[in-house]
Amino acid sequence: MKDFRNLLVWERGHKFTLAVYAATKSFPREELYGLTSQLRRAASSIPSNIAEGCGKASNADFNRFLQIAFGSANEAEYHLLLCRDLDILPDDAHDRLHIELIEIKRMLAALIGKVRMTG
Repeated sequence: MKDFRNLLVWERGHKFTLAVYAATKSFPREELYGLTSQLRRAASSIPSNIAEGCGKASNADFNRFLQIAFGSANEAEYHLLLCRDLDILPDDAHDRLHIELIEIKRMLAALIGKVRMTG
């Protein structure tokens, strides 16, 4: 069992989630149960799955949750793009969040590779 708070990728994912919550505060009210909710859920799923995976006994289980976190990062990436293209999220906010998300995806990919190597 690992302490998820010791993983930099979890910390970055948590900060990303906080930034998404801040950015979506100004979204239109009619999107509260649409894009606002979907983007927040996808963002929070990244560190949530990392944390849950750390509580598992085997590296195979940990890897499975890291894969789910990676999938959530891809989902969040699409929602950011959609919000930008619908003019709900300004370009500068999109760019900041997107750059951070790409770095999180790189970190997740590296951790997934490392976990696979250790069996």
